[in-house]
Amino acid sequence: MALIHHAQLSPSKTEMLGDWVPRQSWIGSADASSLEVVGAYRFDDPAGEVGIETHLVRTADGQVVQVPVTYRGAPMAGAEASLITTMHHSVLGERWVYDACADPVYASALATAILTGGTEAELQFAAPAERREVTTRVSGSGSPGSTVPVVGAVTCTNEGATTVITTAAIGMRVFRVIDPDRVADLGSHTLEGTWPGRGAPALLAIAHPTADHDV
Repeated sequence: MALIHHAQLSPSKTEMLGDWVPRQSWIGSADASSLEVVGAYRFDDPAGEVGIETHLVRTADGQVVQVPVTYRGAPMAGAEASLITTMHHSVLGERWVYDACADPVYASALATAILTGGTEAELQFAAPAERREVTTRVSGSGSPGSTVPVVGAVTCTNEGATTVITTAAIGMRVFRVIDPDRVADLGSHTLEGTWPGRGAPALLAIAHPTADHDV
């Protein structure tokens, strides 16, 4: 379960996305002159240290873009190139916000969701303790109890509108600009999702083996 605080953020998430997204190569020809957040989903960090949130934003020309980020209480070693911004959180203090595709905690959470048939985290406010409605739903194609490779070092590269995450045992492809007609290869392990205004599941990410490892 993801714990949510009633907090003031500076910059706000909308401001952060509006500044960072238009400067990314994977945005391609999409018109990012204005962005509207249409949904978001979270994964849990088992250690409870890193916030993991994926924003779904609509561009000025109507395309939906997927932006996973991680929130950390201290800088991530060696990840200066993946730092999006620092953010002041009125409850938690200074937060370092990273492109999640370069963060091993996100890579592990994404792999777990895909391979075990996982879903988005439930949301609960810290105080008062109450559930927050979830409007964006995701689900992996795998089965509960499936083995998930240990994720260590992560590299990420952009191939057009796709970010490729590579680890020693598993690779993943995160589709940044969502193509509603994209279909995964037969037998692929997938993450699909729906959000307000999108009732049919859309393909968000796939997982594949690295070298001699199976998934």
